[in-house]
Amino acid sequence: MKTFSSSEEMERVFDTGEESILDYADMSTLKKPGKAATRRVALDMNSAAIARLDSFAERYGVSRQALIKVWLMERMDEEDARATHLSAPTVV
Repeated sequence: MKTFSSSEEMERVFDTGEESILDYADMSTLKKPGKAATRRVALDMNSAAIARLDSFAERYGVSRQALIKVWLMERMDEEDARATHLSAPTVV
């Protein structure tokens, strides 16, 4: 990985387009900003449920995985809202 001797050198190199910023980046430590680490989850479902899921995914023009992610997030948001509503003090 290359380094710069000064900020002026860095500006000159990139302003003139002499080199790529990738020459100066440690690619082993790069992460997408705002992207949380992901973990794999296995889900066993019967064939009929998968067929229904695939039908919905096709209808919405998304992958099965994308549909599951969106539906799960929506449901978790609903459950959070319900829990907040139930725990709120009752005003009489």
